[in-house]
Amino acid sequence: MRKLLFILLVALFLIACGGAASGEVSETSSSNTSGAVSFKMEAWADNWFAAYLGYTLIVEDSVSITTERSFNAESVTFEADYPLHLNFILKDYKENDTGLEYIGANNQQMGDGGFIMQLTDLSSNSVVAVSDADMACIVVHEAPLDKSCEDEANPVAGTNPCDFVDSGEPDGWQTADFDDSSWTATTIHREIDVSPKDGYDAISWNSAAELIWGPDLETNNTLLCRMTVESP
Repeated sequence: MRKLLFILLVALFLIACGGAASGEVSETSSSNTSGAVSFKMEAWADNWFAAYLGYTLIVEDSVSITTERSFNAESVTFEADYPLHLNFILKDYKENDTGLEYIGANNQQMGDGGFIMQLTDLSSNSVVAVSDADMACIVVHEAPLDKSCEDEANPVAGTNPCDFVDSGEPDGWQTADFDDSSWTATTIHREIDVSPKDGYDAISWNSAAELIWGPDLETNNTLLCRMTVESP
């Protein structure tokens, strides 16, 4: 009886918070956008992402970026018109600008990231966009610049070997006409290297959808990505 009560309380807490537990697929509908076509976006990230239609938020990972080992997926329906200008903020968990997690513990380490997405046009039930090498991505936070920081007894961000780069978000990067020709950090990673789990396995991914991140899964902590989806 106590176990059943505990499970019920946890479920009620999750409902009240409006989010999914790590390892689940959170299904939502966005009222922020409008248009003639209905779409479904499915995405999984290690650890966190936010997706925008231009500047308008479509969905934000329902598990906070401050949560270690959060591996849930998101499924959101929304309305829009072609062409769609989609923007993504991708973040791996880090305790601070050292880029490390579990600082001071025996398992102090660099985290690793990963992201996959597919977009379905619900009028035809066809996948019209996926995460792949054609996305334009840039790394805006990289740390540590020297991986030996991982072995420091007292890692201090900004102090060798724990230096970092945080370039921030470029002005106007979410506009349709922003020049992203220099955004070449998009890198396809093998499933065995990203090791996606939990919510990832709950989605039937299109064969064209790829796991992407920056060139370095461990030190590339925050990325911005863009893509335009033309009418099929």
